[in-house]
Amino acid sequence: MIQNAVDHAAEQHQSSGSSTRVRVDVLDDDADFRTYMDDLLNDEGLYTVRTFGHPDDLYHAVEAEPPHIVLLDMKMGEFRGERVIEQIQARWPSICIIIVTGYPSLEDMRATFRMKVFDYLAKPFSINQLRQTLANAIETFGLGRAPQEILRERLGHRVKILRTERDWSLKDLAAMTRLSVSQISSIERGANLPSIESLLAISKAFEKKPSEILGSIDF
Repeated sequence: MIQNAVDHAAEQHQSSGSSTRVRVDVLDDDADFRTYMDDLLNDEGLYTVRTFGHPDDLYHAVEAEPPHIVLLDMKMGEFRGERVIEQIQARWPSICIIIVTGYPSLEDMRATFRMKVFDYLAKPFSINQLRQTLANAIETFGLGRAPQEILRERLGHRVKILRTERDWSLKDLAAMTRLSVSQISSIERGANLPSIESLLAISKAFEKKPSEILGSIDF
């Protein structure tokens, strides 16, 4: 039953869109820029790219399959980037938003950061600037990683937090669970998922149900 819960969590995360490639949507009213971004990001080999010239087209696509990142132009004729940000954050708050604009200003930058966008790029930006910004987003949000990897990391981190809250050493937890120090360490580092028996032993040591620990890792 515990293994089923772990497998189910991974399946749910997989179905929500986790993959080895990072999905990037581009919303910009400049067709040439959309083509440039499509070619550039596809050539990188790290991304699945979709481009849109109208916010409604973006919203419909996101409903079907949310991206990890939206590269958003702020000034698109009658369409205002601020409104798009509000819509995305209200409906899909986990999406990372990066502003790309040909009309940068310090005031606009401050306003967008108050809206909790991830970063702000002024056109024309270099390929290296774009690469670094995307790399920072990938690192910060843990994007493009296999669900099993994320599950190992978050579960291991949770076990470590529970242990340190009780001021236990690795040896203390190992003694209480009859697992080796190396086993506990590998679980906490996210190198390995605990077996059913190990998870039961760890849960018992913390006086918790396995489902409580699994339910607390936001996976």
